[in-house]
Amino acid sequence: MNSSAETVHILSFGAHADDVEIGMGGTIAKYTAQGKKVVICDLTQAELSSNGNVKTRNKEAAKAASILGAERIGLDLPDRGLFLKEDYIKQIVGIIRTYRPKLVFAPYFEDRHPDHGNCARLVDEAVFSAGIRKFDDGTGLPPHKADRVHYYMINGFHQPDFLIDISEFFEMKKSSLNAYGSQFMKNDKSFDTPLINGYIESLEAREYLFGKQAGVNYAEGFKTRGPLLLDGDLLGEI
Repeated sequence: MNSSAETVHILSFGAHADDVEIGMGGTIAKYTAQGKKVVICDLTQAELSSNGNVKTRNKEAAKAASILGAERIGLDLPDRGLFLKEDYIKQIVGIIRTYRPKLVFAPYFEDRHPDHGNCARLVDEAVFSAGIRKFDDGTGLPPHKADRVHYYMINGFHQPDFLIDISEFFEMKKSSLNAYGSQFMKNDKSFDTPLINGYIESLEAREYLFGKQAGVNYAEGFKTRGPLLLDGDLLGEI
């Protein structure tokens, strides 16, 4: 677990391993290259995935995080069971209070997969509760208020509220996705899912289009619930 002396700049939550890489793998690679501390937290073990199994996916997830230079942790909440339950919120609060991040990221809540939207709702609840001094999550840790919460896109193409240039790090993003061979590579044993039918290519097209909007080669798009006041870099003074 994180020591109190170490600043965690970004804590990014996903419902399943590969969610965070899909949405913001390039951004993570960009900031870890600058020496920023990034932690990825998967809420489930993706035990209901149509392809692969928990053991395989855990190995793939560890490799992907290593490629991006991030630390990876995980909870064991139920796949397809990410409902608003007090115990789940408390577990996420415990993660936030342990790592004390400046920025928190979660999936954008408008997504075809219900787990992604439910992950966002759980994280929103936990971020708020983590800052309440008398909220007892069972860890005994002091409260913590993240500076901001932002939302990355997994499925779909939404008008972003802001973009991050990942032109120099797009190939690292692709490498992290390719680490998930069970999810994105088709073979004679694969169950037919959208992920094995040109999904990475569709992400490349999306990030290319976002980049063109900003005059760069590739960018990742993010949503936010309120207006941003930026003073230079997204991460501010950290």
